[in-house]
Amino acid sequence: MANILVLYYSRSGSVRALAEAVARGVDSVEGMRARVRTVPPVAPVTEVASPPVPPDGAPYVEARDLAESAGLALGSPTRFGNMAAPLKHFLDSLGGEWARGTLAGKPACAFTATATMHGGQEATLLTMMVPLLHHGMVLVGIPYTEPDLHRTRSGGTPYGASHVSGALGDQPVTDEERRLAFALGRRLAAIAGKLAA
Repeated sequence: MANILVLYYSRSGSVRALAEAVARGVDSVEGMRARVRTVPPVAPVTEVASPPVPPDGAPYVEARDLAESAGLALGSPTRFGNMAAPLKHFLDSLGGEWARGTLAGKPACAFTATATMHGGQEATLLTMMVPLLHHGMVLVGIPYTEPDLHRTRSGGTPYGASHVSGALGDQPVTDEERRLAFALGRRLAAIAGKLAA
């Protein structure tokens, strides 16, 4: 079995829900298994260190998760058209992996959630792809052969899966958003299998 790393940061649970759908898509491909991981929060001043293992949800990511993966799905809430600081902080620490080419030639995709329809979903997905390109990754999106891209009235873009969570973060992931996230994970895993062969 080959691992696909599904790495995300989530505050209200929306991105976590998308990550779970992406992981199910990965798991639907024969010979592929999702390895779901998260990153710890960051703060300008740390008074108490975060526990080494989160109290619930996915474990924290380690550099070896990248080396042991055949592909990467990267998820973050939108922060002014960019990924959230905790995920960026982790990516900024990967100079050694960049120098070794740990991720070079592996496929990658991105997914996000925003509070509003025009909250920067596509900008966030595109800016998340920039560090992946620097690592030499092969980017994967959602083609318009996925019928839900034509039907969705909320999240979902050709750049990656997305969700509109509402101003209070109280809007559940829609069926279309969930199916598009599943399709993204399935496509990422299928391409990883082809590249590995």
